Amino acid sequence: MSIGLFGTLGMAARALQTQQAGIEVAGHNLSNVNNPAYARQRLSVATSTPVVTDVGMQGTGVQATGVQQIRSQLLDDQIQSETSVSSYWNAQQQALQFAQAGLGEQIDSTTTSDGSSTQQGIAQSLSDLFSEFQNLSTQPTSLAERQVLLMKAATLADQFNQVSQRLDALRASLNSSVQTDVTNANQLLGDIANLNNQIITSEISSGLTANDLRDLRQQKIEDLAQLTNVSVTQQANGGVNLTIGGVLMVSDQNVLDTLQADDAGGGQWLVKAATAGTTLALTGGSIAGEIDARDGPVATLAAGVDQLASLLIGKVNSIHADGYSLTGSSHEDFFTGADAHTIGVNPVLLNNPALVQASGTDGAVGDNAVALALAQLGTQAQTALNNQTFSQAYNQSVAAIGQSLASANSQVSNQQTVQQMLEQQRSSVSGVSIDEEMASLSIFQHAYEASARLMSVVDQMLDALVNIQ
Repeated sequence: MSIGLFGTLGMAARALQTQQAGIEVAGHNLSNVNNPAYARQRLSVATSTPVVTDVGMQGTGVQATGVQQIRSQLLDDQIQSETSVSSYWNAQQQALQFAQAGLGEQIDSTTTSDGSSTQQGIAQSLSDLFSEFQNLSTQPTSLAERQVLLMKAATLADQFNQVSQRLDALRASLNSSVQTDVTNANQLLGDIANLNNQIITSEISSGLTANDLRDLRQQKIEDLAQLTNVSVTQQANGGVNLTIGGVLMVSDQNVLDTLQADDAGGGQWLVKAATAGTTLALTGGSIAGEIDARDGPVATLAAGVDQLASLLIGKVNSIHADGYSLTGSSHEDFFTGADAHTIGVNPVLLNNPALVQASGTDGAVGDNAVALALAQLGTQAQTALNNQTFSQAYNQSVAAIGQSLASANSQVSNQQTVQQMLEQQRSSVSGVSIDEEMASLSIFQHAYEASARLMSVVDQMLDALVNIQ
């Protein structure tokens, strides 16, 4: 016997259901064409179970067997890893850009009457200071030269103060960013654990893959990878385990540990596992980038500027204190303060420029020995500065931060290329193609119409059979 008209009617009904499911899947794909977290889906179909007839095994049509997510786990893992690297260098680049700007060599400038720009950073102010000491040595009795000298010295002190304040503000900003990123990372850990729970529950109860929930979880994992390097292990039940810095943070639906921003002293915020209590050695993500920039190039720059100011204060004061002013006074410091944060010009001298001690001999107001010694200080190599002059040491600090920024810029550019390549590869695998989905819609539509036509023909045949007289 054959499957009969009723069997054929059932075949047509299954075909209609299958083509309708195909249209729904294609529509779902098209709806998510602009969703970067979405991986396209495809309806899986198979021939339904055949039956034994007098003429042999006879087919019973088609049936939908599931909705398959088109995704490459290898590409997902690579993108997740490279996302951490890219975010690390982006954070470094931004911090170093602020550090370079904080030196003021580009932004601290004045425009002259002819429209040209004159740099007013520390490099220029150092040069101006020693030039004015030289000018004073040629006119040791001039009050005007003393006034210009004090003005230049005050400008240099202000520059040191501003640079140190900017670098302090940058380090505070980086600490704040670390704390904010830690908070966001903990939120994502909770979200991923919650999605694990939904996926596990859904897939166990239905026996089907929770495609859309898996898409959302992958996006959360990649968001977390922007903040810190994370290791992901897929579980047989559909969940994932997440490890950060060797500490298991999420296991299936449970958050076992979280990140905690910890003040290690001196304003250096680090990250540790809140429950385990261990400081995490982060190697990727914006958190590691911020910490490494703060404790690396930015800290080195700040220490170098402080050392330069401190040495300048000590050397100038040592020479100046042995000199004599126009009034015969002596033993007055030229600078106040101890480093770049506190350096200033002695207010006693600012109030009375005649008290600048340019002479090396008591009562010899025309003597220029001290002024000349101070001028020569600008060209003397300093042991504490690796046998460099003050200007050379500062220029080396500027060059060092520039080299660090150039390296970060190169890394960012390289990572953008890698990231774009991987994203394009994933898009070719998982991305939604409007043309492809429209073609699928047309195919399913025509198949639906053909199935409906089959059902109509069977209905007519049944009607004819019933009305046989």
